[in-house]
Amino acid sequence: MTDSSPSPTADLNARYGRTGRSRRPLIVAAVAVVALAGLAWLVWVAWAQSHPPVQSQLQGFEIVSPTSAKATVKVDRNESVEAVCRLQAKAADFSIVGEVSVTVPADSPRDQVVPVTLTTQRSATSVVLIGCTTADQHRPR
Repeated sequence: MTDSSPSPTADLNARYGRTGRSRRPLIVAAVAVVALAGLAWLVWVAWAQSHPPVQSQLQGFEIVSPTSAKATVKVDRNESVEAVCRLQAKAADFSIVGEVSVTVPADSPRDQVVPVTLTTQRSATSVVLIGCTTADQHRPR
């Protein structure tokens, strides 16, 4: 006895049409490309933030008089760029009693210690380094 009925797969293909090719490889490739681009961006941002054009550190300060304070700031630059460093003198109640911005010229040594004198409105108890910036680096460091 011969079976003349079509196979179940042939019957479904005849009724609904043949299924298209799977799009899974295309989707996996697209996700891989997006993930790789995201990873490359993350590495670039991490590298750029860890190598700023200028870094600064307050090495010390001295309250000279009720209207004056002195500080020393270490400035490290990756390139010979002009940097602007901002310092504040604060009183015992943490109010700002003096502020100064010091420009470090581009033609000066890249790593140097800069002496700074602040004039205060009243007696200061501390000097705080806000940080240094360049034309390309707006966030003080």
